[in-house]
Amino acid sequence: MSNGHAWVLGATGQIGRAAVRALAADGWEVTAASRGGGRDETWDAGVRAVALDRDEEGALEKALGDGCDVLVDMVAFDGTHARQLTGLAGRIGSAVVISSGAVYEDERGRSFDTQAEPDGFPRYPVPLPESQATVAPGDATYGTRKVLLERELLAAGEALPVTLLRAGAVHGPYCRTPRELYVVKRLLDGRRRRVLAYGGESRFHPVHVSNAAELIRLAAGKPGSRVLNAADPEAPTVAEIASAIDAVLGRETETVLIDGPAPEGQVGETPWSGAHPVVYDMTAAGEQLGYRPVTGYVESLPETVEWLAGELSGRDWREAFPKMLKNYGEGLFDYAAEDAWLAAYDRSRR
Repeated sequence: MSNGHAWVLGATGQIGRAAVRALAADGWEVTAASRGGGRDETWDAGVRAVALDRDEEGALEKALGDGCDVLVDMVAFDGTHARQLTGLAGRIGSAVVISSGAVYEDERGRSFDTQAEPDGFPRYPVPLPESQATVAPGDATYGTRKVLLERELLAAGEALPVTLLRAGAVHGPYCRTPRELYVVKRLLDGRRRRVLAYGGESRFHPVHVSNAAELIRLAAGKPGSRVLNAADPEAPTVAEIASAIDAVLGRETETVLIDGPAPEGQVGETPWSGAHPVVYDMTAAGEQLGYRPVTGYVESLPETVEWLAGELSGRDWREAFPKMLKNYGEGLFDYAAEDAWLAAYDRSRR
């Protein structure tokens, strides 16, 4: 017996693929919508794939037809998208929308938006609950746009029950900005030493796509207006992540630890690096949805590493992951700068 009809926007993205799979396995009739209209080979044959650009005027309204029981939105980013969904309230039973941990600010007003400023990295409580203050809504940054999205959707109230999932550092296959690339590429390139800032102790709470999909599945079955964190059961340090990837690839690496931030350029700075830990509280998800994670970070790594190695095979990393290049720049793999710093470091120890 079907649980009803679920629409998934952004179905061929990283979380979308896993969400479609989880919903179909749970008995939902699933329509998987994406710009290209593609399919994942692991989806059930009953999943209907459609091509849809949600930003095209009237396209979503037309495609929805008589509507759906739940709409899952991976690609909602601002107030315009919020108003698009609330305008369909009479045709959507409920919604589950991916937000971001980037919405939070600390007691001094620091957030991910201020991390590049002197002493600008936020110092959040550990763990960080959903009740923590957020940045002001607006159109200036990714975080402010997500807050605007959240507030406009929650304002719909009973007219459109919405679960907003504030995702941590998403990981798993099909990621456009895979943080694990930082470690995997170095190992594949034969690097035997790595440098880690902040003593390798930085923690940026990850969430595997299958855990995000489980939260989506549970929220789809329990409609309500709520905001919940989305994260794995553990938040490993950068040093622990690097060591775990070493183990997957059967390599040994000497790690050189730096006290504090990168000494120059991006040497020692990783995609997880930060002056203070970012660890999300998952208590509310357990209490409100009965959420239990389906995997842990270390358990999920082999599949991620295999996918990354395949994507890099015979390709320049900049071609394979252009968004990673855009977000982090060429310095992500500046081996010359690393080697120069390591040479100076070795001389200083003689």
